[in-house]
Amino acid sequence: MKKTMKKTLMVLVAGLFLFSGSLALAAEKIKVGVSVPSADHGWTAGLLWWAKKAVADIEATDKDVTFYVVAASSGTKQVGDVEDLMVKGIDALVILPHNPSTLQKVVEEVYASGIYTVVVDRELPSPAQHVFIAGDNPGLGKVGAEWLAEEMGGKGKLVVLEGMSIPINKQRVDAFNEVMKNYPDIEIMDSQPADWSTQKALALMENYLQKHQQIDAVWCQDDDMLKGVMQAIKEAGRTDIKTVLGGAGSKDIIKMIMDDDPLVRSTVTYNPSMVASGIVFGVQGARGETVGGLYHTPSRVILAADLVVKENAKDFYFPESAY
Repeated sequence: MKKTMKKTLMVLVAGLFLFSGSLALAAEKIKVGVSVPSADHGWTAGLLWWAKKAVADIEATDKDVTFYVVAASSGTKQVGDVEDLMVKGIDALVILPHNPSTLQKVVEEVYASGIYTVVVDRELPSPAQHVFIAGDNPGLGKVGAEWLAEEMGGKGKLVVLEGMSIPINKQRVDAFNEVMKNYPDIEIMDSQPADWSTQKALALMENYLQKHQQIDAVWCQDDDMLKGVMQAIKEAGRTDIKTVLGGAGSKDIIKMIMDDDPLVRSTVTYNPSMVASGIVFGVQGARGETVGGLYHTPSRVILAADLVVKENAKDFYFPESAY
């Protein structure tokens, strides 16, 4: 009788252990929301591609995480997307704000509610996040300016196409101009925004070409805009321009560098794969873990602005990517 009771007790204890283990496994199931701008130009298309790749890669080995990936065409739409994700009960939010000012309040609400928050690329005016990950915006301007000044031999006439009127554009342009102060014989004749748009860059470059009879080089800080610049130069039949420098590391532009294009000989990285790394932070953070077993969670991760030239272009070339 006693042996029977003992066996029964052991079975009960084992059952409780298995049950509690099942509860622990169930507790590990997490929901991660990923909110990005819609693919309105090449870089954001690449961003969405990398987000979906990261989700697919993680889902292939981790069955205890559910992802919701949403893309918004405006800041207002993105606010609504984030609110919907909160209703779904997400444990982590990975977001690249369409417009940081517009998203400030709703991201603050997410962060204050205890949801693990990762902000990518465009920092909020008042930071509200566990981790911020981005490319090196001042570095993109600085590295580009140093290479371009050397290519120009320290002299000549230059035009600049800026991005959208948000803080990261100012960081890039300010850093670029700071380097150019060291080259008084390089004249920056124009510097206007084209919003990282190929079509707007085409229109602005057409304007520059009509306005300036001599242009030695163009800095357009972005490979999407570079395509519009190149089209304008080709259609105008201009041969005075010797160098066009973009940025971000588009596969199309890197291929041009590899193929010895006479005008496009370099770019500077600002890789949209940063969102994939942000998603890894979100998954680990929601579980109270750190990436790579670090003893603390980094609050700011800034990815280097690497100069891409023919000699190293293959290391940055991802032909399967959307960007």
